[in-house]
Amino acid sequence: MRATVMYGAGDVRIEDVPDARLIQPTDALVSVARAAICGSDLWPYKTMEHSDTGRRMGHEFIGVVEAVGTDVRTVKAGDVVVSPFLWSDGTCVFCQEGLQSECLHGGRYGLDEVDGGQGEAVRVPQADGTLVVLPVGRDDALMPSLLTLSDVMGTGHHAAVAAEVGPGKTVAVVGDGAVGLCGVIAAKRLGAERVILLGSYPDRIALGTGFGATDVVSERGDEAVERVRQLTDGLGAHSVLECVGLEQSTHTALSIARPGGAVGRVGLPQEDSVPDAIATFFKNVTIAGGPAPVRAYIEELLPDVLGGRIEPGRVFDRVTDLDGVPDGYGAMNDREAIKVLIEL
Repeated sequence: MRATVMYGAGDVRIEDVPDARLIQPTDALVSVARAAICGSDLWPYKTMEHSDTGRRMGHEFIGVVEAVGTDVRTVKAGDVVVSPFLWSDGTCVFCQEGLQSECLHGGRYGLDEVDGGQGEAVRVPQADGTLVVLPVGRDDALMPSLLTLSDVMGTGHHAAVAAEVGPGKTVAVVGDGAVGLCGVIAAKRLGAERVILLGSYPDRIALGTGFGATDVVSERGDEAVERVRQLTDGLGAHSVLECVGLEQSTHTALSIARPGGAVGRVGLPQEDSVPDAIATFFKNVTIAGGPAPVRAYIEELLPDVLGGRIEPGRVFDRVTDLDGVPDGYGAMNDREAIKVLIEL
């Protein structure tokens, strides 16, 4: 089969790889119908050292079940399914607490002989705890929005939950990428009265306002902090969603939280330490977040996607086939695309 392999920074290839196949009795074999390039895929695209063997890429996909292991009970051949970006067994203590991203028997796609999502097929470990059956056909018009449930919509929602978004609150979203834009959707869905989007790209700002952002802050650094304070009577936001992961974006997020507020961090951190620890301590700011347990959120978000009440699939502004994936990485890296949808 064919799949995406990264050999180093800027070096993405589509190559023939061994066919995905069932190995464990808890596995499912899924033929991929839709996949995506994630913003987190851009970190190795920028920094990965050369590898002779390469690294299989991708963790967001929807597909059709081709076969299941003997222990699989909740999915069957022919089912259209979405997979969270992490696989999990659904039974361990953390899965039972709704924290499948910390599953004791889970893992990541593209590692440890597990296929990446940007390919023709994937062996899904722990299929019963991972896959969710979708009540649609393989080529349903809702596929783009349904695909966001594998990562970016669930991650934006996780940021909002971690930031304690609720009715009547003022929310600030730091970052206008796909996760930040989905964070705007999540904040509005959870009842936020005001949503301030911090971003600078006109096409993304337009999309964010369409999703429900009430204010836009295009400044950066200290100017952005001052502008948010002006918009909030000098108090700051009740809830802040940090959706980038860079030091400056984290500093901004923590600085614009009001006393007693909360910051939900879902941007992959690029630094080991959290800035402004003393200032946030004395403001009683809650800092939460991490890798989103999107499997815990799919059933909650799915009805709103199926009913057209939210349209997170609009974050996809470029569509390609598997051969176009290397160019898709370049387009996202150069900010020519927000998020790339892969059709197989």
